[in-house]
Amino acid sequence: MMERLTSWLDSFFIGDFGFIVAYLLIFVGMSILCLAANHVAKKWLLSLVTALIRRSKNTYDDVFLEKGVFQRMANLAPAMVVSGISPFIFSSLDQAQLLGYIDRGVTIYLTIVGGLIFSAVLSAFAEIYDRHSEGSVSNLKGFIQALRIILVFIIAILIVAQVTGHTPKYLLGGLGALTAVILLIFKDTLLGFVAGIQLAFNKMVQIGDWVTVPFAEADGDVVDITLTTVKIQNWDKTISHVPIYSLTTNSFTNWRGMSESGGRRIKRSLHLDMNTVRFCDDVLLKKMQGFRLLKEYLNEKITSLQDHHKKNELAPGDLINSRRLTNLGTFRAYVTAYLRQNENIHKEMTFLVRYLPVTPKGLPMEIYVFSKDQRWAFYEDIQADIIDHLLAIMPEFELSVFQDPSGQDFRRMGITK
Repeated sequence: MMERLTSWLDSFFIGDFGFIVAYLLIFVGMSILCLAANHVAKKWLLSLVTALIRRSKNTYDDVFLEKGVFQRMANLAPAMVVSGISPFIFSSLDQAQLLGYIDRGVTIYLTIVGGLIFSAVLSAFAEIYDRHSEGSVSNLKGFIQALRIILVFIIAILIVAQVTGHTPKYLLGGLGALTAVILLIFKDTLLGFVAGIQLAFNKMVQIGDWVTVPFAEADGDVVDITLTTVKIQNWDKTISHVPIYSLTTNSFTNWRGMSESGGRRIKRSLHLDMNTVRFCDDVLLKKMQGFRLLKEYLNEKITSLQDHHKKNELAPGDLINSRRLTNLGTFRAYVTAYLRQNENIHKEMTFLVRYLPVTPKGLPMEIYVFSKDQRWAFYEDIQADIIDHLLAIMPEFELSVFQDPSGQDFRRMGITK
C-alpha cells in the first residue's frame, strides 16, 4: 500500500517530496484513526459498559469502574488500530525495519497501559477487601505498594529490553552486579515489606487499633498502614509516623484485646492512714447499719460473730479473745457492694477490692474492676465518680486517707519558720 501511495504522489511532486508527503499522510491518517478509536472506546463502549455496570446488582464491578480499570482498558484501542493496519501499510521488504520499530513502539505502549490497568485492578481489590473486612485492613495497602514497585521494575525491564533489543533475561543477568546498590536503596522498603508480612499474619496491628509505642512516644489510633510506615493519630490529634519494621524489633502495646473484651480496666488505689484503723464499737455499728449497702453484710457478720462467741463461751466484754468487726474491713465490704450495684461496672470480668502491701505511704486499697463503657471520656467519668464517692464516704467509717503533710498542716501544728 505504501508503494502505491508513493507512486501516485510522485506524479505530483518532484524528487523525494512524494515520498515525504506519503509518510506524512500515513502518519496523519493513522493519528486520525487512533483518535477515532480512542473516542469510540471512551465515548461509546465505555458508556455502554458503565450503563451495564450501574444496572447490575453486583457491587464489585462498580468498584472496578470507580478505580478506573475500564477507563484505562479503553486506552488499548489506539494500539490495536496501529498494530492491525501497520502490516498492510508497510508490507514491502524494505519497510520491514520500520515495521519492526512500530511493533516495538506498540509493545512499549501496551506494556505501560497494561501496567496501569494492573495497578488499577490492585486498587479495586484493595477496596473490595476493605469493604468486606469492614475497614480492618491488615497491611494490605503495604502489599499493594510493594506489588506496584515490583510492577514498575518489571515494566522498566521490558521497556529497556524493547529499546535495546535484548531479552529481559539478559538484562536481569546484568543487574547482578547492582544487587548491593539496589538493596541499599530499597533497604527500608524491603524491611517494611517483610515486617508487613509478619504483622499481617500475626495480626499484630490493624487499622483502627489503639496502640501505644513508647520508643516513638506515640499513643493513639492507627489510621493508615503503608509499605514503610504506620501512621498513628495521637490523642492530642498529632500524627506519628512509625517505621513499620521497628514494630517487629521493639515492644509496643496493642489495646485491641481490651476493645474486643467489652470492658476497660479501672485500677486505682486509695492509701489509707493505718492510724485510723480500729474495731467497731456499738455507736459505729449502729450508724453503719443504716447504710443500705451494708445491711446484708452486717447482719451475716453479726450473726456469725454471735454464734462464734456462743460456741466458744466468750463473755460479751472479752475484747481480747472475741472476734470483732473493724472499720477497715467494713469499709472494704461497702466498696465491694457499691461497685456491685454500679451499673457501669462489668460484673462478668475481673472484680477485685484488695489490700496491697503496706508502704510508708499507708495501706493501699486497690480497686481492680472493668467498666462497661470503653470510650475515654465516659471511662474517666466512671472512675472519677467512684473515687469521689469513696473519698467522701470514708470519714463515715472513721477512716482517713494518707497524704504527706502540707504547709497548712505544719501551720496547724504551730510549726513555722
